[in-house]
Amino acid sequence: MIVRLLAVLAALALPLSATAQEKVLRAVMHADVRVIDPVWTTQTIANIHGALVYDTLFGNDADLKPQPQMVGKYEISPDRLTYTFILRDGLKFHDGSPVTTKDVIASIRRWGAKDGVGQRLMGYVTALDAVDDKTFRMVLREPYGMVLESLGKSGSSIAAIMREKEALTDPQQQVKEAIGSGPYIFAKDQWVPGSKAVYLKNKDYVPRTEAPSSFAGAKIPGVDRIELVWIADPQTAMSALVNGEIDFFESPNIDFLPLLAKARGVKLLKTGKLDGTQGMIRLNHLHPPFNNVKARQAMYHLVNQEDFLRAIVGDPKYYRVCHGLLTCGGPYENDGGSAFFKDYNPKKALQLLKEAGYKGEPITVLATTDHNTITPATQVLIQAMREAGINVDAQSMDWGSVVSRRAKKEPPAQGGWNIFITGTGGVGASNPVLHTWIGAACEKGLFGWPCDPEIEKLRNAFGLASSEDERKKIAKELQTKAMEQVVYIPFGQWDTPLAYRADRIDGIVPNTGLAVLWGITKK
Repeated sequence: MIVRLLAVLAALALPLSATAQEKVLRAVMHADVRVIDPVWTTQTIANIHGALVYDTLFGNDADLKPQPQMVGKYEISPDRLTYTFILRDGLKFHDGSPVTTKDVIASIRRWGAKDGVGQRLMGYVTALDAVDDKTFRMVLREPYGMVLESLGKSGSSIAAIMREKEALTDPQQQVKEAIGSGPYIFAKDQWVPGSKAVYLKNKDYVPRTEAPSSFAGAKIPGVDRIELVWIADPQTAMSALVNGEIDFFESPNIDFLPLLAKARGVKLLKTGKLDGTQGMIRLNHLHPPFNNVKARQAMYHLVNQEDFLRAIVGDPKYYRVCHGLLTCGGPYENDGGSAFFKDYNPKKALQLLKEAGYKGEPITVLATTDHNTITPATQVLIQAMREAGINVDAQSMDWGSVVSRRAKKEPPAQGGWNIFITGTGGVGASNPVLHTWIGAACEKGLFGWPCDPEIEKLRNAFGLASSEDERKKIAKELQTKAMEQVVYIPFGQWDTPLAYRADRIDGIVPNTGLAVLWGITKK
């Protein structure tokens, strides 16, 4: 206990260079910053980091509509095949160099080679060329309707604009420098993984003039310094907020909300219109037993969403049972494929696994130890698997290690995996194109590597649809097919309000998905 207290005090201590006049925002997030390349990983904390450091061409607002961000003007040809973009004035990287179309094009190509939404967009792009240093042109082979929404998405992975030298890095390799043109500068020399990450106000940043709205509008660096302090123990983090040692607590445990609601100077804030998180069980389609669709479907019989949601959230006020892959409460919610959840039956799960060829081999589950929602959800799944008689190889590790290991395609016995649990943002999951985890792009897709051409055709058809009725019809067909193939197993959705010191900070911009830290000012 003493060691933990000393670690927290050390993380909260200001460096000697800080002055009494410096306005510092101290925030505890849901995870520690271990990766500084928001394109290389879908990890939420890496993209919160990325949203501070990098800017994007567009930003989707609170109504999920794309608005220009780095772009000043743009034109779309009458046939919707040619987009011409002009960068706005005042864009500079943190090293002082101007942002040019060379940087933009290299960044879009890197993001488009790695991110699922970017891959889909680039599949329609036949040309991406610079006209001059501030103007570039994107030419499509078909009138794809999700160009601007893709460039402005507010979930992982954001279409971050980097310097050309970093953007030319192989997208399968991490960028080692975080030099963007966003509202804050990453102080890499003060970064201590496992303790804190530090960001300094970009005094040269020129915000837009529109009112902030999620990822759109003005990104105003309202404090001199942001410290993302890592406190693994949620009770210690809550105490730090109540005692005024931190200003912002992104993801407090539901159990603490009544206490926080009564704490002097503390307020709770809902982050957006949709539930913030959808939980998912991801199976590895590359290796036995889950390279067999029957084995994947067997896992549905182990999931009672209420069990997961009670363990994670507890209070029904903050969660919702949702048997679909597209966010319940969103514009494309439907019941396609929901019949898979009608029969919770662990013994049937084992029977179907055996019919699929399972002979009792260990199934490797990556068991996160330090995440306030993923950890309890994983424990619920492991318990259900063991009660069914499945041989579980639970390998305990911190969330950062899971993020690294889930990228491995080797068999479980050679350092790979069979199952891990994660979550995705409710905003992204509400749209079949922006919802990267619903994809099945084989080895070009996300970890787990589902592979089904029909799913990808349906996602393409959604992007090309000419009416809302057509989109809704396609969304139901897509969800039905994706659940049949088990791209992942959802275990419900929830929304945890963030907590903050209302007596010390102001100007929080609500955003479901990635927490927005620009706009915050210190009183």
